[in-house]
Amino acid sequence: MNVYDEIEIEDFTFNEELELYHYPCPCGDRFEISLDDLRDGEEIAYCSSCSLMVRVIYDQVFNDNRYFLTNVKLILPKNKFTQDDKELNAQSRLIVV
Repeated sequence: MNVYDEIEIEDFTFNEELELYHYPCPCGDRFEISLDDLRDGEEIAYCSSCSLMVRVIYDQVFNDNRYFLTNVKLILPKNKFTQDDKELNAQSRLIVV
């Protein structure tokens, strides 16, 4: 699969309401990838206006069968947040709701 570029997840903008990461596309629109797609291991963000796609560079960490994406904001319900998550919280910028 040919990708236009490889972009670090930190360079994407995160829309908390839509749980969607986006990054400007040269065509004037934007590449998009959802938080659910990232959790599922997807690494390609697509532009809906043209045929370009980019590979999203990120690391996944697994803890107690829950996904955490490092260097990204991940929303986690309060009832899933444990004392053991405090160290990981500092590394992954975890948002607890």
